[in-house]
Amino acid sequence: MHRNNKLYHFLLERTHLLTEQWYESLDKKNSSGIYASNDPEVIEMLKKQNYEFHLCFCKVFDESCSEAEFLSAFDQWIYATSEEEEYQRTPIHLIIREFFNNQEQYLDYVQEFVETSDETYSLETINKWNRKIIENFNYVIAAFTKQSYDYAEERLTAQKDMIYELSSPIISLSEDLAVLPLVGDIDTERAKRMIDSTLYQCAELRVKRLFIDLSGVLIIDTMVAHQIFQLIQALKLVGVKCTLSGMRPEIAQTAVQIGIDFEDLSVVSDLRKALASSKTV
Repeated sequence: MHRNNKLYHFLLERTHLLTEQWYESLDKKNSSGIYASNDPEVIEMLKKQNYEFHLCFCKVFDESCSEAEFLSAFDQWIYATSEEEEYQRTPIHLIIREFFNNQEQYLDYVQEFVETSDETYSLETINKWNRKIIENFNYVIAAFTKQSYDYAEERLTAQKDMIYELSSPIISLSEDLAVLPLVGDIDTERAKRMIDSTLYQCAELRVKRLFIDLSGVLIIDTMVAHQIFQLIQALKLVGVKCTLSGMRPEIAQTAVQIGIDFEDLSVVSDLRKALASSKTV
């Protein structure tokens, strides 16, 4: 049996112990998220994932396991674990702290292995083992952090998409009449999405006349103002006549500054007057 495999089996026999010792030493008072949970199911899941981590990690000393196999197994563990809801609610610095605590366990067990072994190992060999532990923990920490970040970004993008969709809802008033009430700050990204969403919704609802109410919008910059008027032009091309209502003086001033032509655009002071005007059409 190779020396490294002796160390591998030494660690493999202690995987359950590694998990129990780690959880026992866990600083639950100064933790949050998954590490502070008192839920038996969450604790069981945490221990199971930590045990599976050790099954993967100790293979770094298994000479029959190639580096590609080792990394593939760890990538699967990282992918599955980082997407767990409980981990998503846990601050990343606490997760990294526990990776380092697990690293210390391995360094301690290498020392125990050397001290209790019948064989004598050179300082070079011991340092090589310790470096291998540190290097692979660095890999795991970096990969786990990146995967957690990517997953959080995906969720954030999905939430933004939902917010943008909900923040630009077209309300159908009759068979071909609808209103688009705009509320809050409108940045360039929201304005771009609003154009696509509004065109799509108008087509779906077969809208012929749309009231765009700006009374809930306090400030827009020149780029956003330009995009709103681009939306009006795009709607005109697909047969939707627009009426602007609730335009604040600051917004009107911005529109004039960028050269918006109001000659062919229906503008009223508030939505009530816009709705009243629709009855006369």
